[in-house]
Amino acid sequence: MRIFFKDCLEKKRIFRFEPAKKLVDFELEDAYGDLGSAEEDYAGSNFKWATIKGYYSMFHSARALLYSRGYREKGHYCLYLALKVFFVQEKKLDPQLAEDFNNSIILREDADYRRKFSREGAQAVIGSAKRFLKATKEILLKE
Repeated sequence: MRIFFKDCLEKKRIFRFEPAKKLVDFELEDAYGDLGSAEEDYAGSNFKWATIKGYYSMFHSARALLYSRGYREKGHYCLYLALKVFFVQEKKLDPQLAEDFNNSIILREDADYRRKFSREGAQAVIGSAKRFLKATKEILLKE
């Protein structure tokens, strides 16, 4: 079954959230913290946790963007769809970064639930997280 953004809205997986804009800076702090922790784990050859924490850096960056629009998510895939609607369609976020986020969801789930992870996967997620955080800051500065 394919999920669309309208499904996320109808099922309240994306919804208006009054305090959201006040939480943007906290999400950015978490994004930086998780990225630093992912890099430390990667340096220590702990690729499972480097992958997971790298993804969560991206998650918090994505959440900061969504919060800046006054919305909140319940579900990682709906957050991805919201990024596409609110930022990619408006040409504020590179479509490749949204796809990197979606790919990182899969890599994180594989590492977390299936014990499938690798140096290459961790490196890809961390690289994506760095680019995503940079883009997030640039978008937020312009809005």
